[in-house]
Amino acid sequence: MTKLLIADRDNKERTGLEWLARSHPLPFEKILLAENPPQLLLTLEQQTPDIVCLELDGIPPEHWEEVKQAIKRFSKAVIAITAEATFERAEQAISLGATDLWTKPLDPTRIPRVLGRLCRELTLNSTGDPLSLISATTSYPSLFLDLDTETRGGEHLLFLIQPEKIERLPTLISYLEQHPFHQPPQILPLDDAVACLFPNRPDTTESLLRQQGYRLLDTWSEHTGDGLTVVIHFPDPSLSLRQQYLTARKALQWRFYRGTRQVIPLTAPVRWQPLDPFLTPEEQQEWIHMLERGDREALGDWMHQEFLRIDPPFPDPSLLRTRLTSLLAQIRRYMQGRELDKQPVLEERYHRIFDSILHGPVLYRIVQDLLLFIEALFESVAEEKHIATDPARQALQFIHDHYADPRLNLETIAQHVHRNASYLSHLLSRTHGKPFRELLAEIRLKQARRLLEDTNLPITEVATQTGFCNANYFSRLFKQRTTTSPRAYRDQKRGKKDKTRTLSV
Repeated sequence: MTKLLIADRDNKERTGLEWLARSHPLPFEKILLAENPPQLLLTLEQQTPDIVCLELDGIPPEHWEEVKQAIKRFSKAVIAITAEATFERAEQAISLGATDLWTKPLDPTRIPRVLGRLCRELTLNSTGDPLSLISATTSYPSLFLDLDTETRGGEHLLFLIQPEKIERLPTLISYLEQHPFHQPPQILPLDDAVACLFPNRPDTTESLLRQQGYRLLDTWSEHTGDGLTVVIHFPDPSLSLRQQYLTARKALQWRFYRGTRQVIPLTAPVRWQPLDPFLTPEEQQEWIHMLERGDREALGDWMHQEFLRIDPPFPDPSLLRTRLTSLLAQIRRYMQGRELDKQPVLEERYHRIFDSILHGPVLYRIVQDLLLFIEALFESVAEEKHIATDPARQALQFIHDHYADPRLNLETIAQHVHRNASYLSHLLSRTHGKPFRELLAEIRLKQARRLLEDTNLPITEVATQTGFCNANYFSRLFKQRTTTSPRAYRDQKRGKKDKTRTLSV
């Protein structure tokens, strides 16, 4: 494994670089930090790091030669960092033999790319020439059946590779056939992954296998923009190839916790941590209270503590999916209690979340989607509360609910919304651009047009059902607003429907 030393005066820069190195699939055994020349010199001598990221601006002139000699003596590669894009700094980088010069502010996309390339180059230099070509002697039965001694795991290396998007599997198979492995593997496509079998050679080292895995991950990402999960099962004479495959298949589920851009070396069986997936009564009550209060912070802390701070050994992913559905049941009850399930957008989103919990490949994405969904529910509840406190919107809703009542008047509505009638009249006029009587008539006539089009009710019954006591007044007002009588309107609409039906036939 490779050691990385980050030497920078700025603590934020040091920790930022360390975080970038740790958050990417880079094969660093140790990441060391130094903030001044004495620390740098001591760490170089005691730890002999492979790669040094050195801030040039932090080395005083009196220490320059000593630092330069120590880096050349105790490290294999150096990357120079500076906030001053000057010729002098470039000369210093050249004198160090730096492989790259980074100028602050640093580019976070460039850093892991350069570090990954250096790790691969150092691994290649330590392993010597590529492995020779071999011919495959195994096939699908070796993975699915315990056969004879020819398929013992000590004779083969197994890479089990799964793309981030399963629909990319055909592309991955073609890509693997062209990929410059140290030796061409036997490629065995599966339903959702690809098994690659290599012979176990004496000169095959663990670092070489890791290097091949990271190289494959990096080049695939450059080629497609997607991630890969690469499980490497090291040779084990005590296991059949099928047993190795089953172990690797189990380890493939680690991507649920680690993400879809991972190289997972296996040297021991995969064991899951026991977990009771169901919420306790106390946890159920806690969730009910957090949802009722709309406590976003408490919910976020609970979810992060429960799902995103899990250390190995991990629980079986199926148990966490069950636990997430148990949480979703609490959220469902919250939705139904506030009739949020009657909102099509939220209902559709709920079903998408449910599908994500059952089939989503990565835990942190599921948790993020669930928290965003809860936030959307809280926003919808807040909007409903706002509507409930808006007298104009309350009044309009009351009119829609009671337009068929011929006794409906402004005073009744004003009492319902707890406002003065004259104030409500002014508010409705300002909000909707028309006085109360005209607004009421418009809503009633709209419902009347619907009944005329969709039913065979007599005109007098249409008038009654839409709040008009007098059918003659209804007909006169209808003609005034639509330029046609109710009967002529019905005949006209039905004539258009009959004509459309005839043309379609």
